[in-house]
Amino acid sequence: MTTSAPGSHRSCPPHRARRRCPLRGALRWCPPRRPSRSYRPSRSYRPSRSRRDTGASAVELAFLAPALLAFIFFAVQAGLWWYGRTVAIQAAREGVSQLRMAPDRAAYDAVADPVSESTERFAVAVGRETLLDPRATSSYDEAGRVSMTVTGRVISLVPGLDLTVTQVVHGEVERFEADL
Repeated sequence: MTTSAPGSHRSCPPHRARRRCPLRGALRWCPPRRPSRSYRPSRSYRPSRSRRDTGASAVELAFLAPALLAFIFFAVQAGLWWYGRTVAIQAAREGVSQLRMAPDRAAYDAVADPVSESTERFAVAVGRETLLDPRATSSYDEAGRVSMTVTGRVISLVPGLDLTVTQVVHGEVERFEADL
């Protein structure tokens, strides 16, 4: 009985044949070669699409596209409203910071109108086309508090949608007292 050497072609199963290693060039056992990552099975192995599925993507997109567009418009409109609100509150803070310098009612009456105009100009300059027609009104109470209210309309992407923002900021009148 003839026996072949271990590891020879006859003694090994066909998938464990000895061949030259592609990395080292030595004659030794190498695992079978695997297909590369870009391997694609031939057409005969691909599952065939039935005729019923053709055009299904277009129908799905027809249902999803309006919802996606509505979501995008909603997100942009929410951002515009938020920016208009931020402009209104910052303008009101600017007005209150100016009104806090009025120590009494007489000084408040002298500066109230110019400060309101200055607050409206600030809202127009910062808000540009986001905050439309800003109106600033101020108040002074005898407890030593001033407040500024800024109201304006936010630009809308939807015709007929009226978004109005109103922001109120309060502050204490600054009192300067002598050291004792």
